[in-house]
Amino acid sequence: MIGKLKQNLLVACLVISSVTVFYLGRHAMECHHRIEERSQPGGILPLSALGGSMRTTLRTGQNLSTPFVYNKDMPLIFIGGVPRSGTTLMRAMLDAHPEVRCGEETRVIPRILAMKQMWSRSGREKMRLDEAGVTDEVLDAAMQAFLLEIIVKHGEPANFLCNKDPFALKSLAYLAKIFPHAKFVLMIRDGRASVHSMISRKVTIAGFDLGSYRDCLTKWNRAIETMYTQCLEAADKCLPVHYEQLVLHPEKWMRTLLKFLDIPWNDAVLHHEELIGKAGGVSLSKVERSTDQVIKPVNVEALSKWVGKIPADVVRDMAVIAPMLSRLGYDPHANPPNYGRPDPKVLDNTRRIQKSAERPNPS
Repeated sequence: MIGKLKQNLLVACLVISSVTVFYLGRHAMECHHRIEERSQPGGILPLSALGGSMRTTLRTGQNLSTPFVYNKDMPLIFIGGVPRSGTTLMRAMLDAHPEVRCGEETRVIPRILAMKQMWSRSGREKMRLDEAGVTDEVLDAAMQAFLLEIIVKHGEPANFLCNKDPFALKSLAYLAKIFPHAKFVLMIRDGRASVHSMISRKVTIAGFDLGSYRDCLTKWNRAIETMYTQCLEAADKCLPVHYEQLVLHPEKWMRTLLKFLDIPWNDAVLHHEELIGKAGGVSLSKVERSTDQVIKPVNVEALSKWVGKIPADVVRDMAVIAPMLSRLGYDPHANPPNYGRPDPKVLDNTRRIQKSAERPNPS
């Protein structure tokens, strides 16, 4: 009996010793890898190496002597709005600025934000998370870290980083809470034009029935109301920009925007089409449906292409279906609408586009 007990104790000691050696060896390898990461260009310092704070350093390939430090207190920029409202044009114009990098839509950011909203709205789910120790503070810290990593690392470092995911601004108030120094650009467009563009270009948007103007306008109204209300509540952090006015008066609105964002003026924002695909310029996604429309200067005569395309019964009920049109300054009964006259330079660009389209193909 005593011999068997000694044998069991010996086996237990061997197991404990083996486990200890395994973990010591693993820890030593991790330390070695961390030292290598910190000593190599392009390495990223882990949070533990910085005292566990939400502050991370990325060494860039452009200037190895200057680390790129990013954290939740950065002056991030979020561009959003209902799809087909000019969000891609806005981010392309900002991307043309040498100190700004927005990049393509991430797609994951609005989805993770929607999931966080779902958890918060469900009392039962909220109770379960709290009981598990996953409090609001824990979730907020996790959301900060996740969103920051996506925004920072899906493109090149820059003095001003921005994210363009249209529906992310449905969570504008929450984003303003977890990123206290962030600013927001809400793109607004005549809902009739946005919906016509969705339907004519067959742009799939979750929850929108592309076979029904009435359904799409109803969903447009609900989405823009959610974002616009939050924008007004965070007036010092959010700037509404009407797509039509940006197109008709680009310099005026880009100067207003850059001043709001505390970014110095640069003429490049008025010539984004010249920087597409160039190093440090505007990178376009091959799968985003809006990108083909920002390659050339905007044709102002295309602003009212939706006129005559919307069914008569929907036009008749427009004020009831989409009351946000009036609230945003659009006349729901105007057909065609009057958005104003373009700047002379914009008019010249439109004429140039028309002449180019009329020119016969040499082939």
